[in-house]
Amino acid sequence: VFPSLAQAQASVANEVYRELGQPSIFLFCPTEYCSSLSSPNPSQSCYLLTLGQELLPGISVIWTGPKVVSQELSATVLEEVEGVLQRRPVIWDNLYANDYDCRRVFLGPYTGRAHGLMPKLHGLLLNPNCELQANFIPIHTLSTWFQSELRSCHHLEHAGKETATALGDNQGSWEGSYSPQEALELALLDWVAEINQQALEPGR
Repeated sequence: VFPSLAQAQASVANEVYRELGQPSIFLFCPTEYCSSLSSPNPSQSCYLLTLGQELLPGISVIWTGPKVVSQELSATVLEEVEGVLQRRPVIWDNLYANDYDCRRVFLGPYTGRAHGLMPKLHGLLLNPNCELQANFIPIHTLSTWFQSELRSCHHLEHAGKETATALGDNQGSWEGSYSPQEALELALLDWVAEINQQALEPGR
């Protein structure tokens, strides 16, 4: 019926999206959902190019970054994806995911994400550790990163063009930028306080 997988997927996604009344949040995860799965690369992938052309504008597309589990995310990578999909991606961040190796638990701070990514994103989802309690630091430090990004966007909106250019050339240098180490220390303080509070509850 369809000349390609991408056209089949786009047709079904568009039909479901319309049938649901075009909701404000509608997420589509493509078969090629990261750079390493794109053939030959995101900007030249016939599959992704077709999705960008065929998917209705209100449908958001999920992307994990350069790899399934991406150690780093840069503005350059996101700009390439936006260009081919004709929309800003929703990042499905697998930085802490351990469902592929349950012997490991990831407790470090949210890191490896370039300063100033917010304007390049349509959203961000965090795929956490399978162990619920192990996600205190990941979610806490993600929150700190997010707040830092919001302050950065607000700062750039009120800065002149010359100041904004200088900030872009020297990312993270202005006061209040995100520090993974500081975010980790804040998270640990709050986590210890949370553990102590739970320990005082009856029946604990």
